[in-house]
Amino acid sequence: MTYGSVTDDFKSLASREALDRETFQKRLLLCLYGLGTNTGLKRVSHGTPHVSYHDLRYTKRRFIHTESLRKVIASVVNAIFRARHPQLWGEGTTTCASDAKKFGAWNQNLMTEWHARYGGPGIMIYWHVEKKSTCIYSQLKNCSSSEVAAMIEGVLRHDTEITVKKNFTDTHGQSEVAFAFCHLLGFQLMPRLKGIKRQKLYQPEAGNSDAYPISSLS
Repeated sequence: MTYGSVTDDFKSLASREALDRETFQKRLLLCLYGLGTNTGLKRVSHGTPHVSYHDLRYTKRRFIHTESLRKVIASVVNAIFRARHPQLWGEGTTTCASDAKKFGAWNQNLMTEWHARYGGPGIMIYWHVEKKSTCIYSQLKNCSSSEVAAMIEGVLRHDTEITVKKNFTDTHGQSEVAFAFCHLLGFQLMPRLKGIKRQKLYQPEAGNSDAYPISSLS
């Protein structure tokens, strides 16, 4: 997989493209670097001869949008999976873990909310990471929105070659409803429960407690 094949997935929103391919690829990679590292397009342009801030803004506005980014991320992740040597990395995994992290944000941001647990205004980024540390999906969410919904969305929409059969999450990424939906969707929810000794466990059927020794812990 070359950088040329990656940039081919970025298409202009306009009816035609005026830039030659070599110039476009250079500007696009600079935009992705500036945005991905949080360096910013202005700083990147200052350190790059013959490329102005206006050029990078034009490239970002015309070519970088959600659908193309999702497609390219999936292509890069799939290339990582194919490049892994089975003797070093083992066979392909079907397991991933998901969790959210809070980032501070200005109050003017429409997604910004006050986080009751961590304090301060911000937004949440929810990641799905497969067993060998490759992120297969990420999404922006409000501080108060459901982590259960974000967990299910990532498993369904990651668009990579991996087939998720187990998803590990923390207490906030699980609920009784989540277990039901995960079962219907064909994958196992594997939560790390906080205060498990206080959790109420249910048996599949009454009058058969000897078949489920773990029930004695409740």
